[in-house]
Amino acid sequence: MGLVLAGLLAAGWSAALQQTVFRAEVAVVRLDVQVTENGRAVTGLTEGDFVVRDEGVPQRILHFAHEAEPLDVLLLLDASGSMRRHLGRLARAVRRAVRPLRPGDRVGVMFFSRRTATALEFTEDRGALERVLQGAARPPDLGSGTAINASILAAVAYVRAHGGRGRRAILIVTDNEGLNYQRPDEEVVRALWGADCVLSAAVTLNAAPPQAPPAGVALNPDFTPSDVFRLAAETGGEALRAEAAGEAFARLMEGLRARYSLQYRAPEAAPGSLRRITVDLAAEARRRHPGAVVVARRGYYTAP
Repeated sequence: MGLVLAGLLAAGWSAALQQTVFRAEVAVVRLDVQVTENGRAVTGLTEGDFVVRDEGVPQRILHFAHEAEPLDVLLLLDASGSMRRHLGRLARAVRRAVRPLRPGDRVGVMFFSRRTATALEFTEDRGALERVLQGAARPPDLGSGTAINASILAAVAYVRAHGGRGRRAILIVTDNEGLNYQRPDEEVVRALWGADCVLSAAVTLNAAPPQAPPAGVALNPDFTPSDVFRLAAETGGEALRAEAAGEAFARLMEGLRARYSLQYRAPEAAPGSLRRITVDLAAEARRRHPGAVVVARRGYYTAP
C-alpha cells in the first residue's frame, strides 16, 4: 500500500488542499519528533517514553533512533537589503551552531532575495561552511525584493535532488519581510511535505507574522505576505526570534540534530483517507518532564 507523509494538517484549510496526496514507497509512517523543556532539548528518552496514536489508537513503534540518522540541513540565508547588516554576524555564531552536528551530517548554503544562488553544496566540510558564512556580509547580488516562498520552493527542489536518505531540514534566516507573487503558503507546505522536509526559521527580533486585513478589505490573492512562522508550524519545525538571528540560528541547529526518529506501520484504512497522528510522552516520562513540549507531524493521507 502506498503511503503519504503529508505532515501537519492545518485546520480550516480548503478541501482541495486536504485532498493532496504524496506517495511513499512503503506503508510505514516516519516521524521526526522534537521534545523541549524550558527551551532546551530533552535528551536521553527511550522508545518506551513515547506514545504514538493514529486516529486515537496507540501504535507499536517499529523503529526508534536518537541522533543516529544523518541530517542534511540547507541554510537559506536572506540576502535582501534589510538583512545584509545581520548576515555578517552569522559567521561569529557558526562554531557554536555546528557543534551538535556529527560525522555524516551535511550542511549546504543558499542565498536568496529576488532570486536564489547556491553558495555551498551539501558537505561535511565544516571549514568550507565557515568560510562561506564568513563571507555572508558580502552576499551575491540577487536582485531587489524578498521572494521568500519562491526561494523556499527552490530550496525544496535542491533538497529533493541532492538530499540523502536521512532526515532533511531547511533552516531559513530572515526578517520575514516581503510579498509572495503567486506562491501561496499552501503550495510551499505541499512541497515541504512531499520532500519529507522540516522548515525551521531563525528570525530577527522585529519579525512578526502578518496581520489579518481589516474587515471588508479585499486583498489581491496573487500577492500574499510572508509568514515563515506558519510554514514552520505546518511542517513540524519552529521559528525563533533573537537579536540578528544569531542566537536562534545556534539553537535551531541544536534542536534539529537532537530530534528523535520514530516509525510505525500504518493501520489498514480506506484509500485516500485522512489519518490524524498525536505524539506525546508516556506517563512516567511526563512525570520526569512535566513541562515538555512535543512537536511532530500531525497526520498523513493514505494513497487513493
